[in-house]
Amino acid sequence: MHEIRIAEDLSKIVIDVAVERKLRKVTKVNISFGELVQIVPEIFEFAFREAVRDSVAQEALLDIEVVPVRMKCIECGTGFRVEDNNFKCAKCGSTDLEILNGKELFIKSLEGE
Repeated sequence: MHEIRIAEDLSKIVIDVAVERKLRKVTKVNISFGELVQIVPEIFEFAFREAVRDSVAQEALLDIEVVPVRMKCIECGTGFRVEDNNFKCAKCGSTDLEILNGKELFIKSLEGE
């Protein structure tokens, strides 16, 4: 359940930015998670709500984008999206791969007044 720790860390960033920018209220938080981070959105949202309780972000809409896993084959250079946990090159079958996307974990933006 690493969602709790991630929610606590991200909520601290949101609140710190809101204070720094003198926002009275955070209305929306846009977050990106790569599939490889293995976040369960429902658990994360529950944990985030608890972490921002009684803060300027307590009523913020949470928009979660899940970024699909994209790889590049070291052998043939083919880029492809991983589907059904098949971590093999779609062209040559190699497992010598570089991760291009899917490990992201960041706040894209936040809105407030």
